[in-house]
Amino acid sequence: MQRYEIRIDGQLSTTLTAAFPELDHVVMSGQTVLFGPVVDEAQLYGLLIRCRSLGLRVVEMCQVPE
Repeated sequence: MQRYEIRIDGQLSTTLTAAFPELDHVVMSGQTVLFGPVVDEAQLYGLLIRCRSLGLRVVEMCQVPE
């Protein structure tokens, strides 16, 4: 299991952050940062697909040290 950060352009509404119950979030500098553990590549791709289907613009995604 690895930890990831996904930076989204803009501040997400409560409804949109609820679409990612497995991740925590924080708003910083006009971006929403979703972060938390990701079990495997399939889950990671699933998160990115969910972002795309919700019309969210992913600015950056990176693995972070634990």
